[in-house]
Amino acid sequence: MTAPAATRTYDAIVIGGGHNGLVTACYLARAKWKVLVLERRYIVGGACVSEETFPGYKVSTAAYVNSLFRPEIVRDLRLRDYGFELIERNPSSFSPFPDGRYLMLGADEALNHREIAKFSVRDAESYPKYVEMLERVATVIEPTLLQTPPNPVRPGIGDLFALGRLGLSVKGLDGSMGEAIEILTGAARPILDRWFESEQLKATLATDAIIGAFASPSMPGTAYVLFHHVMGETNGARGVWSYVKGGMGGLTQALARAATELGVEIRTEAEVSRIVVENGAAVGVVLAGGEEVRARTVASGVDCRLTFETFLDPAQLPAEFVSELRRIDYGSASAKINVALSALPNFTACPGTEAGPQHRGTIHLCPDQDYIERGYDDAKYGRPSVNPIVECTIPSAVDPTVAPPGRHLMSMFCQYAPYHLTSGRWDDAAKSAFADRCFDVVEDYAPGFKASVLDRQVLTPVDIEATFGLTGGNIFQGSMSLNKLFMFRPAPGYANYRTPVKHLFLCGSAAHPGGGVMGAPGMNAAREMLKAR
Repeated sequence: MTAPAATRTYDAIVIGGGHNGLVTACYLARAKWKVLVLERRYIVGGACVSEETFPGYKVSTAAYVNSLFRPEIVRDLRLRDYGFELIERNPSSFSPFPDGRYLMLGADEALNHREIAKFSVRDAESYPKYVEMLERVATVIEPTLLQTPPNPVRPGIGDLFALGRLGLSVKGLDGSMGEAIEILTGAARPILDRWFESEQLKATLATDAIIGAFASPSMPGTAYVLFHHVMGETNGARGVWSYVKGGMGGLTQALARAATELGVEIRTEAEVSRIVVENGAAVGVVLAGGEEVRARTVASGVDCRLTFETFLDPAQLPAEFVSELRRIDYGSASAKINVALSALPNFTACPGTEAGPQHRGTIHLCPDQDYIERGYDDAKYGRPSVNPIVECTIPSAVDPTVAPPGRHLMSMFCQYAPYHLTSGRWDDAAKSAFADRCFDVVEDYAPGFKASVLDRQVLTPVDIEATFGLTGGNIFQGSMSLNKLFMFRPAPGYANYRTPVKHLFLCGSAAHPGGGVMGAPGMNAAREMLKAR
């Protein structure tokens, strides 16, 4: 069948209307490029969306909190003028424990000291020093987020200068250099065990080290995930995580409004089936219905498997590049459960059914680090965790716009639910059984919780892949291990957002600096595309 002839030519086509793709489109349009964004789903935003999953609710279907999104982008694109608003969470976390005690943490140092001292005076004294250590490392790492990594394979003068500047920054850490290297490469558990003695504090922090990772805190690479939680900011306050008013779609809808005003054309329900390559250069795309659209440049905001193995024939690519891409680990064991509630959970450790501090931040339901390790032990053999690790957020406790009056909305991020099951598959029965176990965990800490559930949506890694086009359900578009970070993401020699195909760029989380609702890959890619023109 002959595809319809192309009717328009654009300066750039962006594949995928996630937050990074929209950021790229905005920056290109600011430079007067004619840009087309193609989104497979009915709504833009990728995994950063608000959807009416339940009538009257604004559900952050996948991503659910914000801190990492770059303030430079908010400023440059005037996103607050388009409705983007952050709501700080104070306190930021609440951890109830089986013995009836609880731990709250936040930006208030006096609160942190008082709360941690309930479990260990020594830990209360150590905690500010621990945060200070992470922030010292952040002073070196954070500036690299908006930089194009140097090329270690074919370094030019600029690459050598960039490597030199990075070396000087690391040297400036002096005695903290060893800590920085351990944070970037090591496991979270040894670090936490060295700093603290109370399992209650360590368990609270350790759950942040495994978010989205198919790993336990004792495995290398989890320290870097832990480190992400001090890199971001909310309204200028470092390390403070927030809700986006109206759900996470409040961010991407603001980006879409900014893009539209800049002249970007956005098409939803426009699935790309192939990137058109002529004479070694990308010249457009073919949509699932056969329509061909031409452009001088193509930017892909989807992961490398889709970009290079679905939209392209790998035979068009250098063999060593394809080999390197096949080293990307897309393993995932995270499930997302969205829940409509008739009432707030009433925690035994901190009772109350009116919105209180125990409802505002992330609720960690995990008694100790060994509990996490045992949950991972199940998953590594292809079994959902018998005793899942559950993190809950209740955005309606601070943002009443996301739920009908008198109702509440809960997001549950649950570990571990492996993509590949040794026995059976993720059918409705398996999903329901795992969700029931997660609900049992919440019920243990907040009796009556299950009776308050009005409806639920269960997303396993298989569902996340099918819904959002994330291979393996991996929310980072590939693991964030050292061999796939900075100058090695997605492959050595190709961390500058360019690919072996001329005029084809990567602009999503598959590129530096990786996953999370950050926007940096999209901003950096636009800069390189403009430079290439």
